[in-house]
Amino acid sequence: MDRDRLLGSGVGVAAIPVWLVCLMLFAIVPTTAQDDQTVPEVIDEDYHDTSIPVRDMAPVVPLGSSQHVVIPLRRRPGSPIVSPEPDAVIQDVRQGPLVGTTNKLNFDAIADRDFVAPPDTNASVGNTQVVETVNTSYQVFNKATGASVFGPVEISSIWSGFGGVCGNSGNSFTDPVVLYDKAAGRWLITILASADGFASGVECIAASTSANATGAYHRYSFSFGTNNLNDYPKFGVWPDAYYGSYNMFSPTTFLGAKVCAYPRAAMLAGSPAKSVCFQRSVSDFGFLPSDLDGSIAPAAGEPNFFLELGTFTTLDLFKFHVNFATPSKSTFTGPTVLTVPSFTEACMGGVCIPQPGTTQQLDSLGDRLMFRLAYRKFTTHEALAMTHSVKTGAAASGVRWYEIRNPNTAPTVFQKGTITSGSTSLWMASIGMDKVGDIAVGFSESSSSLHPAIAYTGRVPTDTLGTMESIDVVFKGAGSQTGGLTRWGDYTSMAIDPSDDCTFWYANEYIPSNGSFNWHTRLNSFKFTGCH
Repeated sequence: MDRDRLLGSGVGVAAIPVWLVCLMLFAIVPTTAQDDQTVPEVIDEDYHDTSIPVRDMAPVVPLGSSQHVVIPLRRRPGSPIVSPEPDAVIQDVRQGPLVGTTNKLNFDAIADRDFVAPPDTNASVGNTQVVETVNTSYQVFNKATGASVFGPVEISSIWSGFGGVCGNSGNSFTDPVVLYDKAAGRWLITILASADGFASGVECIAASTSANATGAYHRYSFSFGTNNLNDYPKFGVWPDAYYGSYNMFSPTTFLGAKVCAYPRAAMLAGSPAKSVCFQRSVSDFGFLPSDLDGSIAPAAGEPNFFLELGTFTTLDLFKFHVNFATPSKSTFTGPTVLTVPSFTEACMGGVCIPQPGTTQQLDSLGDRLMFRLAYRKFTTHEALAMTHSVKTGAAASGVRWYEIRNPNTAPTVFQKGTITSGSTSLWMASIGMDKVGDIAVGFSESSSSLHPAIAYTGRVPTDTLGTMESIDVVFKGAGSQTGGLTRWGDYTSMAIDPSDDCTFWYANEYIPSNGSFNWHTRLNSFKFTGCH
């Protein structure tokens, strides 16, 4: 991470408060309206290669700077989404039986090594391993024992010797994503890289050559042009492509969302690759692409689904069909407008999550859907599950969740609800669904008397529609985040073990003692008792 480019040579948080640094450097300037791109844009790779096994590379060590770096947060320009009506689907989950799961492993994972916040905690699980990525490190664990297999090392290590922006460990890196391609038995690791302090961006993408995350990777880089930053990238695995979404800025002026398809077959083979993208107008922000869970693939040729927040009573659903052979035949269509119970963004999209012992509040990221958009096909229907943070009556934030069925034919909001817990704020959620239709939602929780903790809840198909069971707190933090640092997240992850298609793995952060830039992360696995 090039801290001088971010904060100015010799200037750190000791001299300037974190919030003021972020305000000065990363204020968002709305841009004028522009039309959605209907003709796809083809972006050729900068180059690609195949690495030696990462376990044989000399690891890139943290830069060890004493300067604290806050990764810039770029929000949707304009007014937050606000409903004139109260939330009609609030469920206080303090009553009722504890969520019907059995906890398995629960262990500490990566802690802050780079003086970077927020961690962007994300993990995925394969046949024998769990891989966690954070800003800006990754680590591989044995999924049976939780023992470390490799790391932690810098994510930029994967591109050692690659060249270009991705291959220069002195550049800035952020927004990592790791996903396990279950059908191929491969790992997908991506990260945004910048050579100019996040004025411009390059997407670094690596697909493993085997199911062993410590082995070799096919490595790629894709550039978006000078003063074009591909902010907040999110990815999903689909049979025909790896789909990505971005919020594009130039460098602080919002240009609109961008969606891209990357050729999965070519990247799994280590062949040359080109992406097919559509630039959207400034009315679109925070897209999530659907990410495939389970052993049943969608129908041949079925498009990938993209979802975003719409109005205070709607979600917008889009379909991306890519044609790599004839890119001009690719389409991005929608929206199909889905009506949902009215909601107001938590904290008006910004900062208001309380903590004990401090006036410092935390960021809700209530202005966007939370990673992942989980897709699963059953023999009788298709389902999408997703979450976002909303305002509640008694707390600063609760977790709104949805299950959408049959998105390709007749999309319907099958069930929905807002999870609350009295005056305790719940936020930064991630959702998943197992092979029998059990749903789990993990999140952070905090209040004026409760240090930020890691928890989850869930439901089984026989529960009343739109309801969750009581919360299981899997780890209680012992401190509050202080020092003027509001950033938390920016995302967590709920992943499903492909071996049994029942076990959930949740990754999130906590603070071990009062302070800033001292975050730790935790991995917890569990399964519903009725899934076998």
